[in-house]
Amino acid sequence: MNKRQIIGLLPAGGQAKRISPLPLSKELYPIGFQDFGNQQDWRPKVVSQYLLEKMQIAGIDKAYFILRPGKWDIPAYFGDGTMLSMNLGYLIMGLPYGVPFTLDQAYPFVQDAIIALGFPDILFQPEDAFARVLSRLEMSGADVVLGLFPTHQPHKAGMVEFDDMGRVHLVVEKPKRSQLRYMWGIAVWTPAFTLFLHEYLMPLKAKSNLLSQLPEIPIGDIIQSAIEKGFHVEAEAFPDGTYLDIGTPDDLVKAVHKFSTFTNG
Repeated sequence: MNKRQIIGLLPAGGQAKRISPLPLSKELYPIGFQDFGNQQDWRPKVVSQYLLEKMQIAGIDKAYFILRPGKWDIPAYFGDGTMLSMNLGYLIMGLPYGVPFTLDQAYPFVQDAIIALGFPDILFQPEDAFARVLSRLEMSGADVVLGLFPTHQPHKAGMVEFDDMGRVHLVVEKPKRSQLRYMWGIAVWTPAFTLFLHEYLMPLKAKSNLLSQLPEIPIGDIIQSAIEKGFHVEAEAFPDGTYLDIGTPDDLVKAVHKFSTFTNG
């Protein structure tokens, strides 16, 4: 894995319907503050910066935002990434039918890289989450490693069943009820899964005129399909981890309260 470049992917194709109307892209919603040399000089910190900083901790210095047309405020804000000492690029999503299609827009640019997937409207802990999932990917020889967070709201998440060795056997997207305790919130994977995702979507893209009539395909469903095809998927669980989706009204309120005082993390 050390010989391959690690590239972050941040799908930013959502319309933020659950918290609309907004005067800006939800990925730029200010949550908390950061200092610029001293604590008397606080500035707002946008939600997606937290994700980028966690990627940096893992040594990831290159990432692509994949944008819905019209969300030009994101590249206008982050620019080339200099403000974070990262190399940032921006891709325009094609078919607007869910995260898998958005991610696949990056295929020509990342097909030979290790991918680190994070959602730019999510706040999570621990700080070293990406470092830990990447370490597991390297040590285990897995095709995919999922970063898991405890949740009591299975209907909002991709729930994961895994054994004592960390091998993932089942990913179930948003079940109404579940005995499972952990949801996945971040992921890393090898070029083998990038290719699997691309090939999985090809026949669907050929019938793009029908996609608007079908429910969106969650990325978790494609991970489950890969498991059924024999792909090696592992879990790195964070028992004390936290996960807030600011794209939902209740989590947005929690995040604003939690980060209302000065934070630098």
